[in-house]
Amino acid sequence: MTQKFDVVVIGAGPGGYVAAIKAAQLGLKTACIEKYQDKDGKIALGGTCLNVGCIPSKALLDSSWKYHEAQSGFAIHGIEAKGVSIDVPAMIARKANIVKNLTGGVSTLFKANGVTLLEGHGKLLAGKQVEVTAQDGTTQIVEAENVILASGSKPVDIPPAPVDQDVIVDSTGALEFQSVPKKLGVIGAGVIGLELGSVWARLGAEVTVIEALEKFLPAADEQIAKEALKTLTKQGLKIRLGARVTGSEVKKKQVTVNFTDAEGEQMLTFDKLIVAVGRRPVTTDLLASDCGVDMDERGFIYVNDQCATSVPGVYAIGDVVRGAMLAHKASEEGVMVAERIAGHKAQMNYDLIPSVIYTHPEIAWVGKTEQQLKAEGVAVNVGTFPFAASGRAMAANDTGGMVKVIADASSDRVLGVHVIGPSAAELVQQGAIGMEFGTSAEDLGMMVFSHPTLSEALHEAALAVNGHAIHIANRKKR
Repeated sequence: MTQKFDVVVIGAGPGGYVAAIKAAQLGLKTACIEKYQDKDGKIALGGTCLNVGCIPSKALLDSSWKYHEAQSGFAIHGIEAKGVSIDVPAMIARKANIVKNLTGGVSTLFKANGVTLLEGHGKLLAGKQVEVTAQDGTTQIVEAENVILASGSKPVDIPPAPVDQDVIVDSTGALEFQSVPKKLGVIGAGVIGLELGSVWARLGAEVTVIEALEKFLPAADEQIAKEALKTLTKQGLKIRLGARVTGSEVKKKQVTVNFTDAEGEQMLTFDKLIVAVGRRPVTTDLLASDCGVDMDERGFIYVNDQCATSVPGVYAIGDVVRGAMLAHKASEEGVMVAERIAGHKAQMNYDLIPSVIYTHPEIAWVGKTEQQLKAEGVAVNVGTFPFAASGRAMAANDTGGMVKVIADASSDRVLGVHVIGPSAAELVQQGAIGMEFGTSAEDLGMMVFSHPTLSEALHEAALAVNGHAIHIANRKKR
C-alpha cells in the first residue's frame, strides 16, 4: 500500500531537515528522504553542512587557531609553552566526533517531532508522487500533498585539475588530511578556499592561493576586503590574483599546476592541491521529465520569492535555488515553506542574510556594501571603529580589523554593517537585528552597550557615522 504524507522533503541538509521538523511541528504528516551515508555505511543526516562543510571546517579552524596561539601567541600573556606539537589524526578524529554527535542529534529531533525518515534517493514524479530508491536498488512510491526539494549542492569540478581525493582534493578531501602538507595549493580565494587554506597554513603548510579574479573578495565591502587581503598575506597565505589555472600533472605524490597571470605562464609544485572554485546544485535524477518543475541551464530550479516552483504544491529551497548558498538561508527558506504549506503567510527578508568567512580574524557583513550603494547613487554616511582602540580587544590581544557602519545620508537608516575582526559574525548579527527593525545609526548610538566588550566597536562605529564617536577622533565634516 502506498504511503501518503502531507509533506515529503527530498534531502536532509540544513534546508530539508529544518523544513521537515517545522512541518511536523505544524501538525503535518511529514517524511524526509536522505541517501547520504557516512564511512560506516549508515545514513547521516545534516547534508554537506554538518557532514563535510560548515561544522567540520569550523572544528579544524578552531583547533588550528589554538595550536597557532600556543605556538606564537602565549608569550605576550606571560605563558611559556615549549615544544608544542600537533597530532593531526587526533584533530581529525575530534572533528569526526563532533559531526557524529550533530548528525545523531538530527535523527533524535526527527523522532521527537514524528518525522518519518525514508532512506534512499528521492525523485519527483508527475502528480506529486515521489520515488524512493534504496541502497539495494529496491524502490517504493510515496504520495504527497506537498513536496519540498532540498537536494543541496556539491563542489564544482574543473577540467585543468581533476580531483582524485588523494593529491588533488575538493573541500571534502581537505578535511581528511592525516598530516600537514609541506606545500599546499588552493584554487579559489572564496570562503572555502580561504578557510581551508588558513587551517593548514596555521599548522605549518606553505600555502599558495590561486584566484582567477583580479579582485579579492568582490562580494565584500572594498575597505574590508582590502584589510582582509593585507591580514591574510601577513599570516603567510600567498594569494595570487588574476591567475587562471590551465592544467595540472600528478607525479610521485606531487602535483604541478600551470597557470597564467599578468606576468605570463607560471608553474608551481605542491604536495596537495585543494580545488575550491564554488559549488553547483545537485539535481541529477531528481526530477522526472514529466514532473513539470522547471530548471535553468545551470541546474537551478526556478522558484518565486516564496520558493514555490512551477508546479502547485512543489517547493524548492537552499542550494538548488537562486541566492546565496548558505546553510542559514536554506534553513529559513525551509521554515517559510513549511509555514506557507500550513496556511500561514510567511515571508523571508532576502536583503538581510549575513555572510561570514571564518578565517581569523573573521570577516562578516550584512546589507549593502559602500560600492553597491555608490553604484546605485545612494548618498551615505560611513562610520568606522578599529579594534585597535577597543579595550576588550586589547585585553584579548586580538586588535586587528574594524567595524564599519553605512547609513543613508538623508534618513540615517543603517544600510550595511561590515566587520573584520574578533567575533565579527556575532557583531554583524547585532547589526542584522537592528536593520530588520529599520534602525538608524543614531538608534544604535543611543543604546547602552556593556563595557568592556567587543560590541562597543559597533556602538562607536554607529556613533562615528554622524561624527559623534567618543573613543576615536571623528573625521571633520567637509
